[in-house]
Amino acid sequence: MWILVGLGNPGIRFTETRHNIGFRVIHFLSEQHNIKLKKDMLCSIGSGMVEGSDILLVKPLTFMNRSGQAIKDLVIDEDGNHRKLIVIHDDIDLDTGVIRIKKKGSSGGHRGVQSIIEQLSTDNFIRVKVGIGRNMDIPVEDYVLDKFTIDEENIIKNAVIVASSAVIKIITHGVELAMNEFNRPKNEIKLP
Repeated sequence: MWILVGLGNPGIRFTETRHNIGFRVIHFLSEQHNIKLKKDMLCSIGSGMVEGSDILLVKPLTFMNRSGQAIKDLVIDEDGNHRKLIVIHDDIDLDTGVIRIKKKGSSGGHRGVQSIIEQLSTDNFIRVKVGIGRNMDIPVEDYVLDKFTIDEENIIKNAVIVASSAVIKIITHGVELAMNEFNRPKNEIKLP
């Protein structure tokens, strides 16, 4: 089974903010594959099949910096083994709309990813990062909680589609092939 976790913050106030791009990708996957999300204790969860693989769509509801607490019991099975995990999240170091797949590594300063690394005691999980750009005149904490501009929103709608396709490509063809296809400048990526 693949666990697909989109990072964000719960509540209407955060719905369309830059930090909630992971939630948007999970919603898109939910709609595309007819998987209903239901609130559980710490997450919204939906299970289904994609291209013959069992998947679990997950939105942690604990706020970003405690994402790891929300998903730990879903990712680590009863024998202590880690299930296959893909985390989808925003990245301020990438231009708006750019998608990057990463196999493992540090959090890069992302508190949601850092929480997952700490709770799972490993950084060995796949990330699909969606660029949200950066404005040096606005503190990072404020910038990520702002909504996209109208121009950015058009780019982000396409980025959500591309990120969702990247996730499916990882599941169906492996992370290496997906990285070769999607780790390109945004103007080179064709929509499915």
